[in-house]
Amino acid sequence: MKINGNEIKPGNVIEHKDSLWVAVKTNAVKPGKGGAFNQVELKNLLDGRKDNERFRASETVEKVRLEQKDFQYLYAEGDMLVFMDMETYEQLELQRDFVGDRSAFLQDGMTIGVELYEERPIGVKLPDQVTLKIEEADPVVKGQTVSSSYKPAVMENGVKVMVPPFIEAGESIVVDTNNIEYIRRAES
Repeated sequence: MKINGNEIKPGNVIEHKDSLWVAVKTNAVKPGKGGAFNQVELKNLLDGRKDNERFRASETVEKVRLEQKDFQYLYAEGDMLVFMDMETYEQLELQRDFVGDRSAFLQDGMTIGVELYEERPIGVKLPDQVTLKIEEADPVVKGQTVSSSYKPAVMENGVKVMVPPFIEAGESIVVDTNNIEYIRRAES
């Protein structure tokens, strides 16, 4: 679908310079002389490069639609993570680096969203929250006030997180997978 350069908004995926780019920031500029333009900060979806481009209202760009599909996490094999398409039962292997640091939050049977462009994976969306067990937590120091923030703890996946002083080893907590932050104690 073609759109004018001044219609590009943050989050739009466009085809530009023979590659796929997502608009990170946009700024409509109306200089005193000359025509208005849209200053767009772009990030390449294939290799992570960043670029700044000016798009005039008269220019058109191809807005790309990405296909969203649900996959189930099966297992890790070396540096590869194996997922199964929930509709066709076909398997998809992705590099651990492609998923990034958040791969530590993958759990057996977890459903994740994969963005595809022409059957090629472009991005992965994990659930925003997961429940994990605390393996290690520092003991509370006597005299420490309740308002004295958080203490470090290690979850069952080996990731460190800051938790309130009342959380102890063996308890389950809900964690934000985007910011790797404690949200609340999990209901048992």
